[in-house]
Amino acid sequence: MAGPDILTMSLLPFHLVTLSHPDWEAALACAKRLPGDALPELRLDLFPEADPEALVDALKRRCLVSCRRASEGGRWPDDDEAGRLAHLLRAVKGRPAWMDLEWELPVPPELQAARTHVRLLRSVHVAPGVFDLDQRLKHLPEGEAFKWVGWAGRLGDNGRLRPALGWARDHGMALSAFLMGPKGIPSRAMQAAWGGSFTYAAPDDGPAAAPGQLPLATLRAWRSARLHPGHGLCGVIGDPVLHSLGPAFHNARFQQAFKDLLYVPLVCGEAEEAVEALDALGLLGLSITAPLKLALPEALGLEGPLNTLWRRAPGEAWQGTNTDAEAFGQALSYLNPGPVLLLGGGGVARTSRAVLEAAGRSVLQVSRRTPADSATVAAFAPVGVVQATSLGMAAGDPSPFPELLAATLPSARWAVEWIYKEDTAFARWAQEAALKLVGGASLFEAQAGGQSRRFIAGCGGAIDS
Repeated sequence: MAGPDILTMSLLPFHLVTLSHPDWEAALACAKRLPGDALPELRLDLFPEADPEALVDALKRRCLVSCRRASEGGRWPDDDEAGRLAHLLRAVKGRPAWMDLEWELPVPPELQAARTHVRLLRSVHVAPGVFDLDQRLKHLPEGEAFKWVGWAGRLGDNGRLRPALGWARDHGMALSAFLMGPKGIPSRAMQAAWGGSFTYAAPDDGPAAAPGQLPLATLRAWRSARLHPGHGLCGVIGDPVLHSLGPAFHNARFQQAFKDLLYVPLVCGEAEEAVEALDALGLLGLSITAPLKLALPEALGLEGPLNTLWRRAPGEAWQGTNTDAEAFGQALSYLNPGPVLLLGGGGVARTSRAVLEAAGRSVLQVSRRTPADSATVAAFAPVGVVQATSLGMAAGDPSPFPELLAATLPSARWAVEWIYKEDTAFARWAQEAALKLVGGASLFEAQAGGQSRRFIAGCGGAIDS
């Protein structure tokens, strides 16, 4: 293959921000606000009625111009390829800094004539299940930068890109290779660490242009452009996890400790898939959430439920603990003694029961599998109520077992909410009943703090002094 210009890696900013706004005025305003490490991607298929040359001129040439087919996640009809190319080439007259041309296409004469001042990015979007990056790198088309996009069907698929990205870095090639979909987030976030030269971001004031695309502010907060090959990967694993507070919490603490770790959401609901991903991604630290708190530790030969796993390096033995138990035990020590009504039957409920019983509390546990009636709850006379179901995760979720909650009010003095949100139906019920409430946010802070301390001390190399 022809050797790429090693200077290209410094000519293309790391962040390419797709102008996905519903109108051009908002897109242009966003482009003008972008920092120097971000280049706007002008997707002509998103503004099909506008004059391409005029759009490039409005951006003062500082842009990457593309026109995406519908089959590749764009809006230009697949059956109008001639019209798409003609529309794309109209932008050449505006002399944009970069043009995106599909990998398989020959360079049109109009674009070839502009190659003295327009750089060329060659891109390909492959079908789900296709991983042909290694073969494509053996036969590169003409261009200064290259983009390969696949689809993450399994979390471990991200790891299949690492060897090719590392090869590109070692050979000075400007390559970005990542996977779309929520399971592909690690490939976007770890792009620089694995050897990629650039990645795509959503505008902070606009929608994502592709599944799994992260906002520019998120990538910059994670310092994704500064990651190096020595950075280790941690994350919260389960499903759902995209709403998690973990990345903001842990990444800030890793940065404060000068620890070369990145923490991202890892979407996975099956233990077998999770185990596969541990080695494929070289994961070092995990916050485990539903539905894996029992299944994943057991698949690794550990006794669950656990919510925290860590190891020094890939291939070493995992260590595990349950910081949920630590956080709940700490909170419980400040709450009135007496019997407790425990709602839920999953891993968090199991952890809660173990803590309650270790503290000598009588427990009445209620779930869909083990129901109870209001008379039983009233006779039990709980002093506290622990909400350990999943209700409250989604907006509009009701309180669990409302008739049982009503039965607790003659005796209840406090309530614990495990959902990490301030405004759940259960939290509102507790506040209206004038109960002392231990909210999910405070439990999150306590348990996540225990996780961060273990990740910082136990994952990767020693902390820089």
